[in-house]
Amino acid sequence: MHASVRESAKNRIPALRGGWEHFPHEADMGVRGHGDTLPDAFAAVAEATIAVVTDPAGIDPAERVEFACSASDPDLLLYDFLNAIVYEMAVGGRLFSRFRVEIEGETLRAEAWGEPVDGRRHQPAVEIKGATFTQLAVRQAADGSWIAQCVLDI
Repeated sequence: MHASVRESAKNRIPALRGGWEHFPHEADMGVRGHGDTLPDAFAAVAEATIAVVTDPAGIDPAERVEFACSASDPDLLLYDFLNAIVYEMAVGGRLFSRFRVEIEGETLRAEAWGEPVDGRRHQPAVEIKGATFTQLAVRQAADGSWIAQCVLDI
């Protein structure tokens, strides 16, 4: 940290002598997907997850990656699916522009198309640490469509 920035911060932050304090935290991002079917809502929220990092339109769907998850309820299935995507982005170094999702009972199978991250071309805005349980919800709307959402830790 540059000395002038450090000195400026030191002047604004009060010294503590033990105990605790609250501080603002605005780093997380909520994502929500809508679809006519449950798989469509999951695919949409996966696309929303990618859009937190970069514009999906700039990602070439050149490579296919498969995902499989199982969970006892749709909320946990969404949580596992989004974290599988985040893992592939972090460890596999890939970004995705398109998803196809199938859900049968407690099992999700998905295909994602994308390419390796190119920092200059994709210009990733943030790195997603993972999906959280905060506002995690999968529900069917009154009109029969589906909504899938959660907050991402970034």
